Amino acid sequence: MSDFEIRTLRTDEHRAASDLFRTTVHARPSDDAEWERFAGVYQAGWAVGAFDPELIGTARSFDAELTVPGGARLPTVGVTGVGVRADRTRRGVLRALMTAQLEDFKARGAVFSNLLASEASIYGRFGYGLATRCRTYSVDRHRARLRPDVPLDGEVELLELERALKVLPDVYERIGHRPGMMTRPEVLWRLYGNHARKDHPTLKALVHHGADGPDGYATYHVSGQHTYPWTKQLELVDMFAGTPAAFAGLWRFLLGVDLVDTIVAEERAMDEPIELLLADHRRCTVDRFADEHWLRLVDVEKALRGREYGHADPVVVEVTDPLLPANSGAYRITPDGAERTGEPAALRLDVTTLAMAYLGTWRPSALADAGRIEVRDPAAAVAADRLFATRVASWCGTHF
Repeated sequence: MSDFEIRTLRTDEHRAASDLFRTTVHARPSDDAEWERFAGVYQAGWAVGAFDPELIGTARSFDAELTVPGGARLPTVGVTGVGVRADRTRRGVLRALMTAQLEDFKARGAVFSNLLASEASIYGRFGYGLATRCRTYSVDRHRARLRPDVPLDGEVELLELERALKVLPDVYERIGHRPGMMTRPEVLWRLYGNHARKDHPTLKALVHHGADGPDGYATYHVSGQHTYPWTKQLELVDMFAGTPAAFAGLWRFLLGVDLVDTIVAEERAMDEPIELLLADHRRCTVDRFADEHWLRLVDVEKALRGREYGHADPVVVEVTDPLLPANSGAYRITPDGAERTGEPAALRLDVTTLAMAYLGTWRPSALADAGRIEVRDPAAAVAADRLFATRVASWCGTHF
């Protein structure tokens, strides 16, 4: 039996939880002014703590919706602020927190939970699989030129920070979501505003207006020397475009910003077509590839029923889920949907691996080749590749 208690935090305990988490990532606790700004990012009833008898571990979350292949939006929970006090690590506290969270999410009707992992070896133990990847790239602003046939339609409006914080939530909601993207509740926009005011008060925002209204936006700030010789870097913080013209229009503006040498776009979608816009694609260099969101299927049946599938022969998969055993079982997946079945399985995998395949980022056959899927019928792995494939790369683009 554990010697600590897991329970939902009261509102008056949120600051202690925030301070504990900050110490686990080697940051100082918030002062009064910082906490006054940050308190609003805690959603009442969505933070948990481990007590022995004082607070020794914590995690917070918020509710949102995740876009799945086919365009449906299903209930998800964003998990963040996870930490255990340094003198109580490796004693089961994190496992108890994660298990209690998942049971609570299931009771609330969530289909998924997702998070950004500080360390890649932590969350697979709790059923989270690496579900989206991203890349960071740099563009030489002095030498990069758009091709003459790049779409040109609409206008770009420049907004200062406070105006942008009022306008951008509606623009984000208007933009069509690709698989992996999630809705952004008010707590997230408050978080973004707090960070911008503290760290990047000169942040600018661009809104692209197409024929049907706002259809894209970008936010950025410029850093570097303020004296001669000028060496400036424009850092793209956030960008979403609902149309090719919006994407091109935003980049046309960015490439025209004076007194900037390099534009750095961090953690963008793997298939973002910046190179295709440029007359010389070598003016864009990829700095790194990285993991992005980790996904946990809280309700496997609803998750499998909720997405669309490609055209292929039906495949029966057997899923194992030690933490949420109600998810375990066999599911028959066809181009028309998915349902539980008593048929023998052609593929056997755990819930972590299913999360990796769910949004199409990893092919089931590649996961099988890596030993993560037990294959009982070789043809089933190829069919599963087609069933789970997506037209565009899945990507979230939301940080928390």
